[in-house]
Amino acid sequence: MKVDKVTNVPTVPIFGVPVSRLNMKDTLNVLIQAVESRRPHQVITANPIMVMAALEDPMYMSVMKQAELIVPDGTGVVWAANYVGHPVPERVAGFDLLHELLAAGENYHWKVYLLGSTSEVIQATAQRVHELYPGITVCGKHDGFFGPVEDEAVIAAIREANPDLLFVARGADTQEPWIGKYKEELGVPVMMGVGGSFDIISGKAKRAPKLFQKLRAEWLYRLLKEPSRYKRMLALPKFAVKVMREKENVTKV
Repeated sequence: MKVDKVTNVPTVPIFGVPVSRLNMKDTLNVLIQAVESRRPHQVITANPIMVMAALEDPMYMSVMKQAELIVPDGTGVVWAANYVGHPVPERVAGFDLLHELLAAGENYHWKVYLLGSTSEVIQATAQRVHELYPGITVCGKHDGFFGPVEDEAVIAAIREANPDLLFVARGADTQEPWIGKYKEELGVPVMMGVGGSFDIISGKAKRAPKLFQKLRAEWLYRLLKEPSRYKRMLALPKFAVKVMREKENVTKV
């Protein structure tokens, strides 16, 4: 077992990606401490697709390795850790962690900044967050349709708002590298990529039914709802085969 020097979090390396071995409760406690520290912390919710992407792209792998906390969001990541004899106690789903952070933040009157998705979705998300967590202040929001030219202005707006939490919904191939590149400039204590979470919170999309969640098959539900995702989903069986074929090397750094 490796212990991360930054957050003192026990991790297991999955093909070089240091995945947290904390359960949801302990993960939340670490992030509460992160907010109190006021130092920038990037949280990545890792799944097999992201691990495979990191293996193919050194820059993406660098972003993963430099993140302060990587939680086992994908069922495949949890399975891999268990398969190689370094089990994690439970899946820490990014969508659930987002809600846990907002719920905890009510007690501390935290401020959250929402970045990503469309203007309509982010507006509806902000309203829903206000309804569900009245103790949280949505101190700012911006859609995800901006490029490198606008980065400076977006960063300035976030710094001005001075949030405790920054949730970024721009897709894993964009949100993680963007946070990683600018986290020191942003200066937000907890920054997390949340993918399609705003769509679900706003009501635009539905989360997988409880049965799919219980069977750890949310990926299958998403594929059934969006068949166009099949090419991306091919990384899942490739990851499983790689873990089984290279069992002795999975945890080598």
